[in-house]
Amino acid sequence: AKLIAEMLDMQKQFIDIEHANGISGKDYYYSQDGLLKDYREVYMQKAMRVVELSHKIVGSSAF
Repeated sequence: AKLIAEMLDMQKQFIDIEHANGISGKDYYYSQDGLLKDYREVYMQKAMRVVELSHKIVGSSAF
């Protein structure tokens, strides 16, 4: 539940920035500061951890 809450918070922050300023492709992929600096990588790591935990809970495998 903690990982999902963190992901939802990240999404909210992203949406707030997008609505306030817009986000260019350059900012999304190459930003060197703020929320967007490592956003894609951090979000993907959290998402993959949720998938791993889900598979563990139900006794299945992603691979």
